[in-house]
Amino acid sequence: MRDIEIPLGKRKAGYRFFEMVPALVSYGAIILLIVLSLINPTMAAIYLLIVILTALVKAMGIAYHTTVGRDRLEKAQRTDWHLRLKHLEDPEEYLGYHESGPSLALRDHIDNLKDIIEQPELYPKPSQIYNAIIIAIYNESYDVLQPTVQALANSTYDKDHMVVVIAYEERGGTEVEKTAQRIAKEYAKTFRAIEIVKHPDNMPNEVRGKGGNITYAGQYLRDWLKAERIAYSNVIVTTLDCDNRPHETYFDYVAYEYIIHPDRKNLSFQPISLFMNNIWDVPAPMRVVATGNSFWNIISSVRPHVIRNFASHSQPMDALVEMNFWSTRTIVEDGHQYWRSYFHFDGRYGVVPIFVPIYQDAVLSSTYVRTLKAQFFQLRRWAYGASDVPYVATRIFSSKRNVPLGPALARLIRLLDGHVTLASIAILIAIGGWIPLFVSMEATQSIAAQQLPEIVSRIQQFALIGLLITVFFTFKLLPPRPERYKRHRNIYMLAQWLLMPFTAIVYSSASAFTSQTALLLGKYFDKFDVTEKATVRNKKQQKTDNK
Repeated sequence: MRDIEIPLGKRKAGYRFFEMVPALVSYGAIILLIVLSLINPTMAAIYLLIVILTALVKAMGIAYHTTVGRDRLEKAQRTDWHLRLKHLEDPEEYLGYHESGPSLALRDHIDNLKDIIEQPELYPKPSQIYNAIIIAIYNESYDVLQPTVQALANSTYDKDHMVVVIAYEERGGTEVEKTAQRIAKEYAKTFRAIEIVKHPDNMPNEVRGKGGNITYAGQYLRDWLKAERIAYSNVIVTTLDCDNRPHETYFDYVAYEYIIHPDRKNLSFQPISLFMNNIWDVPAPMRVVATGNSFWNIISSVRPHVIRNFASHSQPMDALVEMNFWSTRTIVEDGHQYWRSYFHFDGRYGVVPIFVPIYQDAVLSSTYVRTLKAQFFQLRRWAYGASDVPYVATRIFSSKRNVPLGPALARLIRLLDGHVTLASIAILIAIGGWIPLFVSMEATQSIAAQQLPEIVSRIQQFALIGLLITVFFTFKLLPPRPERYKRHRNIYMLAQWLLMPFTAIVYSSASAFTSQTALLLGKYFDKFDVTEKATVRNKKQQKTDNK
């Protein structure tokens, strides 16, 4: 089996170099502006304008893809995936009712049915497929976990073909074990099976993170399926955090996509994560961050070259068994799973977007200050995905490379660009226009440098168009306003966008620089900072208990 693991302990020189690259380029982007300002303010102005115009072009693309992604999200949610999945069981019978020609909306579906009729040996039947769901939990309460399991129970998918595994941490304490047992008892007759698996603490060669937990649960599931004589190739495994609520048609939809793709083993399936469960309850800065992350997931879903595994995703069991499931050596096992799969399958690997949501919680802790801190820790963990740069680079620039150089290099460049942009672009746009005037006396003699702040301001105003599109779609995505809030809450939901510069710099840039600096210095994050999951009910109960 090919080694696809992240190194532990001391890294080799080449690996260490590429660990430093994200920070060197991110810091370098800002330092270069300062150096150019000292040497030639006009060149500094040109450099900054190139950076900002590039960001503007990206922003225009983002606005377009937001519109397209939102449209596909709405259409997918209106589609009866349960019925379409049933059609795959006997496509000839269904086609008999559509001899006059399918509607445009059904044309792709009809083509899929014809493919199955022509080569039935390539496509399993829906009655053979199982959805297995691994729910990772640390020490969260019943109030957080129960709605997630209930969302599975509300699914339109056949419950006799659903297997639920609650993967909880030994280090989470006795209360989480009681919660898992309580849930298993309440839903014992709802699914084909509901199992609880305790991940032991201090496992060898593991960082303290979700990867070790779900991998341990995946190994348990592997043995369970073998005992039940269910073929791994007929099982789709979905990982969920304990606050995730899949759309009711998600498992029908993912089973449908799994069946119609003959190369299914080399694929994973990515829903759209929307951080909307508690969006009305969280503080304004968290609403801005959560909404921005939601829209980025919508945008990524319609860009095949950038879509990656993120948070909850689905993958075939036979592929997971081959790869020994997920990495236990990183705190960002979700995004890293893309690269593990990419190199395991020699570059023949892709991610299929599933255009229905899995609803997740925005960050909310017991106090305002703790919520602010928790949000930063979550973004810092996500930004630690920069640790994939050395993992990818050392495998590309190797005599043992097993993937095509051109496509792999393009992926590496996009990976690096994403992390550098996350760290530096907000700072350059916010204050870059003033740097030449502040650091160089010669800037007063440069017309370009003198006009730079005004030019940047004009570009920023033009970029507001994209923000307005985001605001418009935000109100369409919002769940109904809870009765405990009055109508003036809508005003706050609009005014929150004034915090965008604050969240972009204090959260996005700062978290990215923190993670990249840790890699630069070799100070690795070896502990998963669990994002606190507090519900409004929990917070009220806590206040009552403290009286």
